[in-house]
Amino acid sequence: MAQKVKLSTIADALGLSTATVSLALRDSPLVADVTREAIKEKARALGYIYNRRAASLRTSRSGIVGVCVHDVMNPFYGEILKAIEDELDRRRQTFLLCNHYDDLAKQRSFVDTLLQLGADGLILSPALGTSVDELSMAEENGLPVTLIARSLEGSGVSAFRGDDRYGMGLVVDHLASLGHRSIAYIGGTDATSTGRDREAGWVEALARVGIRPRPEWRIEGPRDRHSGFDAVRRFLAIPERPTAIACFSDLVALGVMYGLARSGIRPGADVAVSGYDDIDEAAIAMPPLTTVANGQSEVGRRAADALLARLAGQPSDGRVVLIRPELKIRSSSTGAASAAGGRPSP
Repeated sequence: MAQKVKLSTIADALGLSTATVSLALRDSPLVADVTREAIKEKARALGYIYNRRAASLRTSRSGIVGVCVHDVMNPFYGEILKAIEDELDRRRQTFLLCNHYDDLAKQRSFVDTLLQLGADGLILSPALGTSVDELSMAEENGLPVTLIARSLEGSGVSAFRGDDRYGMGLVVDHLASLGHRSIAYIGGTDATSTGRDREAGWVEALARVGIRPRPEWRIEGPRDRHSGFDAVRRFLAIPERPTAIACFSDLVALGVMYGLARSGIRPGADVAVSGYDDIDEAAIAMPPLTTVANGQSEVGRRAADALLARLAGQPSDGRVVLIRPELKIRSSSTGAASAAGGRPSP
């Protein structure tokens, strides 16, 4: 069996102290860049493997952060994750990723694994049904938590997400300014803070312009393309069909536009459609999708910074930080303005 390469082997080969080699392999700023790279290159050449477990015993830190979201295949979460990854990389933190798909048991299993590994912290978009007690249990067992995209009332845990109530208000204000007096809202559920706030923004914005929403205008559902596509059947069955549709997310909106087109209705020309989140696909959809940029990158960056600050000893302030969104007007809504005329006002 080949002899295990030790720090002293690298140190002797380069004429350095083992302390300097150890600091360099942990990316300490106390070691000059040129020296640090030379040490890492020699370590690779000799086949040295850094023993994270031994290091964590010395420092009481694992260098591991867990990140748990609904589904990273959703570009909304993908953009948040990219920002989190960039921040953690800069601080030399490794992260473990979990998609919980709103499966509470899967989320709990991941949190248990992080506790068993002695992970340093958790960035979480909580699954439906997550309780305050579950977050408290993680915190009390040495796993500080920061929330993203969804907040949990009464948790005392810092959360970072877009100002969804304000953002959906921007959408409805825009559609109403074009003359639309009947605006449906498709997708989402009131089981999450995001769903509740976006629906509240729709209701409040309609009230500001003197429109009372009808129950049939609200079509709940999941937050993906398929649910948007399927919702079109219910939308087309509304007796006095709305002239505009505000969607919970861009994915829902894309599905709605596919469904309308399949039914011979031109999105943007016959019915105005808007989305939410401003994913990359929104700008190149046919027609390009009016949407709301919800600050995903800032959410991810600030959440990672907040968790890292806690790891450095700063207490959590437990605030919900709302990132101000921005309306992106494209032709999926503006081309349908003429269709608003002639529809009865509620």
